[in-house]
Amino acid sequence: MSIPDDIQDRSLPKAKGRVVLPTHIAWSFPNEYDLEDRKQLRYAYERVMTEGLDDDVRFYIDLDVLIDLWDELWLSPHVRDAWSVWLRRRRLID
Repeated sequence: MSIPDDIQDRSLPKAKGRVVLPTHIAWSFPNEYDLEDRKQLRYAYERVMTEGLDDDVRFYIDLDVLIDLWDELWLSPHVRDAWSVWLRRRRLID
């Protein structure tokens, strides 16, 4: 799990459309997601937020989208807690 400090940088390129997650994130099926489909988007975010490295999080996680999905995401407690602290410190969630 990783939360890079510069994830808020809006100049960073972000994944769009259909993506195949790297094997260090998605080592089992499914590993391909359509980020235009909300259900698949949720699954991709859950996997990246749990298993992703800094560069993965920077590329696959868009903070505006994350905030919109936040209440729908199923994350293990240690992942949710870490992200909750990070998001609250930046006043992005209550």
